Amino acid sequence: MKFGWIDLRGVPAEQQDAVVEAAIHAKVEGIVAADTARLAGLPPTVKRVLIPAGQAFPSSLPVPEEGAAAAQDVLLTRLALADDLDRLRLDVSGSALEPAAFVDVVDDPTLKLACSAAMELPYTVVEFRDPTKIPLEIVIAAADKSPGQLICHANDLEEAGIILDVLEKGSEGVMFAPQDANEVLAFAELLRVRTPDLDLTTLTVESIEHNGLGDRVCVDTSTHFAEDEGILVGSYAHGFVLCVSETHPLPYMPTRPFRVNAGALHSYTLGLDNRTNYLSELKAGSPILAVGADGRTRRVVVGRMKLESRPLLTIKAVAEDGTQVSLTVQDDWHVRVLGPGAAVLNVTELKRGDQLLGYVSTEKRHVGWPVKEYCVER
Repeated sequence: MKFGWIDLRGVPAEQQDAVVEAAIHAKVEGIVAADTARLAGLPPTVKRVLIPAGQAFPSSLPVPEEGAAAAQDVLLTRLALADDLDRLRLDVSGSALEPAAFVDVVDDPTLKLACSAAMELPYTVVEFRDPTKIPLEIVIAAADKSPGQLICHANDLEEAGIILDVLEKGSEGVMFAPQDANEVLAFAELLRVRTPDLDLTTLTVESIEHNGLGDRVCVDTSTHFAEDEGILVGSYAHGFVLCVSETHPLPYMPTRPFRVNAGALHSYTLGLDNRTNYLSELKAGSPILAVGADGRTRRVVVGRMKLESRPLLTIKAVAEDGTQVSLTVQDDWHVRVLGPGAAVLNVTELKRGDQLLGYVSTEKRHVGWPVKEYCVER
């Protein structure tokens, strides 16, 4: 999970108390302020980050009164020159504070300074004058093997999302000044970039039925699937089959590793936050869940939906706990699902007794969300 720091310096004064309360509730890691008074009342669950105001480099470190605890955990010092990094090392030696650098990257020397700080310090915050993310990519690469944490300053929520995805891994953290409590909660959701693993189950095929013409959907994403990845699709909201992507060779067409020939348009697919969507609801920009044969998951984005009329067939299967699962797909040899051990199975060759990989959910659904209510699907 990525972490975030809320920068109170850019928060409207009348919103600061609500923003702090929301940040604590959302378990945001740190709060940044220019004075110790604003940090003093924060609970120990929040990292208190001080960035002294009014000077490029502090002449001395804040020292608590005798017997009192420090009002901050991290001292964030602005660096502009290479010599500043050397001075910071000396000033914090012997201090209980964690040293951190704030580097405003405006040219090649400050970019090199940011790289050096990121490789050496526990925390380095970088801000970029230009909108390009190339300098961030360079700092991320420089700090890749460093035990320190790289934090990038974001001007708004949209930029925070972009920063988190740079070079796939992005920076470890983002510093952001929300305008109100709602932006804090939205920011916290952005930080939850990891999706939980799923406990896949073995399904046993009970029957294959040829249905005739209907509408099926291909889901084209803006990323490559691995050979053992696909998306979970089913006619019922409580049971899904793992449909593999077109990463495997076909005799009459090139592979399309971004595509899953997913199923009939009425089908559900399991998405983020344990929510389902109809295939018919997906569109360019929709986030969905890519699932591996070992149950790992990741967020991917739909680039295009492709709906066409094709002959269909229905696979009916049963899970180990007796749950009935149904999937309707295009009736064609090149449409494939995954079996145990990531075996690639052509749907037209399936027969009673064959085993598939799937997922069973115990909850019923209302507009895609799990609910505890009586509901029968068949």
